[in-house]
Amino acid sequence: MFRRELEEIKRSNLYRRRPLLPKGVKNFCSNDYLGLRNHPKVLETAKKVLEEGLGSGASPLVSGYTDHHRKLEEDLSSLKEVPDSILFGSGYLANVGTIPALAGEGDLILSDELNHASIIDGVRLSKAQRFIFRHRDYDQVRDYLKRNRQRFRRILIVTDGVFSMEGDTADLRALYEISEEFDCLLYIDDAHGTGTLGRGKGTIQEQGLSWKENVIVMGTLSKALGGYGAFVGGSRDLVEYLVNKARSLIFSTSLPPHVCAGVSKAVELIKENPHWTEDLRRIRKSLEEAVQRAGFEVGGQENTPIIPIKVGDELRAVEISKALLSKGFFVQAIRYPTVPKGKAILRVTASLRYSQKDIEEFGEALLSLA
Repeated sequence: MFRRELEEIKRSNLYRRRPLLPKGVKNFCSNDYLGLRNHPKVLETAKKVLEEGLGSGASPLVSGYTDHHRKLEEDLSSLKEVPDSILFGSGYLANVGTIPALAGEGDLILSDELNHASIIDGVRLSKAQRFIFRHRDYDQVRDYLKRNRQRFRRILIVTDGVFSMEGDTADLRALYEISEEFDCLLYIDDAHGTGTLGRGKGTIQEQGLSWKENVIVMGTLSKALGGYGAFVGGSRDLVEYLVNKARSLIFSTSLPPHVCAGVSKAVELIKENPHWTEDLRRIRKSLEEAVQRAGFEVGGQENTPIIPIKVGDELRAVEISKALLSKGFFVQAIRYPTVPKGKAILRVTASLRYSQKDIEEFGEALLSLA
């Protein structure tokens, strides 16, 4: 039934599979930016709570909400400097549950064209009218609102804090000004900024801003925090509203308590080590220089841990990925529909797990393929 479509995907060099991470290779594309996924203190904390049970046993509105869940929400609120937070099963569930809850029929959502797929799907699930604006083109946002603001009850502007494939950041100062001028909610997906920017607090603090009543912050537990799950932070009224309206929260089993406990320890470590963000930035700079010496063009910003190596041709990107694996480095080729056709990249990430020797050897491996 599906054979013909699969063959077409293969002919287009867009075929995907779930690769098993081979033992002994150096993973240069993980989102484990701070090395907390297997940090001894994080694992020790999680193991103690694991003795209470493997899972939570129910949704958070039934019996799956424990002291470990509440403590993590409080810890995340403190880290992100917001009044309250609420946990979700994943970043995807957070976005597809929260966005439709915030904007519906008679409302408008404005979304950056390069927002993450989970945001795109959340926008599509909403009954609100949508306007997709050019990447980081805030003049276009302002112009649209000048002409159309009066037509809508509520307006939600949605953006990534750090864009996951491009490695650049939203201009949150510009979006703060626009959202205030036109009385909009501002939803920031800070999945890749949490733990890596603003001394670990995120993209808002990195840009010298602070939380405001109309701002909603989403973040994941699965990247710099080393665990699994997600959260949405903002006002206490927002959290109470999502408890009653976010379907992906209401109808999903809550996170395992031991995961919550482990991530709470990760948050504690981030607070105790604000220098980690500067350490990560130095590693990113060293890694970028190694890639450039090998003759490849890179994108992104120097303060984010994401380094897109620009390849273009899908087949060439796959070939380089395979060749790097043969040299002991695991780097995935990113192709359409994650990025536009003809703009394939190798998505390399910085991590505190890398030594300078690792980076130099990676650069040498790339040089042999240029």
